[in-house]
Amino acid sequence: MTPDDLARRIDAVAHLTGRFTLRSGAVSDTYFDKYRFESDPTLLGAIADEMARLVPDGTEVLAGLELGGVPLAVRLSEVTGLPAAFVRKEAKTYGTCQLAEGAGVDGRRLTVVEDVVTSGGQVVMSVGDLRDRGGVVEHALCVIDREAGGAAALADIGVELRPLYTMAALEASRA
Repeated sequence: MTPDDLARRIDAVAHLTGRFTLRSGAVSDTYFDKYRFESDPTLLGAIADEMARLVPDGTEVLAGLELGGVPLAVRLSEVTGLPAAFVRKEAKTYGTCQLAEGAGVDGRRLTVVEDVVTSGGQVVMSVGDLRDRGGVVEHALCVIDREAGGAAALADIGVELRPLYTMAALEASRA
């Protein structure tokens, strides 16, 4: 599947119109239902194949954010051979009481993996949590950047956002 074909496929499967309140609190008439592309094994595999080229050199662990970043990190781990960590929004209060499960993060170069970035709020918080636990985070990947301030919010904390597609690119794929 070419990158243009993949963009069209993601858009056809996940692009919804209506009235939606986003995690950031913003209201939008466009929504990308990530679970529609994450639950399709063929499409998820094609996304991971393309995202692999975005993984920065020196990455030691792929840190998939709860919930949508986890299946992406798993498939990306299969493609790249890098271990994955699964990052919760909050450390669990039982068992190991960990924020990040799977691969260790302390002292390691992490690349955060997320599905859709709008304002970047959750990614910014998760990067802070990972850094507090000794992780070195300078990059984040996402499938779709909604181009609503997320890249700038991440740049403000020293993280480069590398999207597979921007909202504009997906809109252009419809033409």
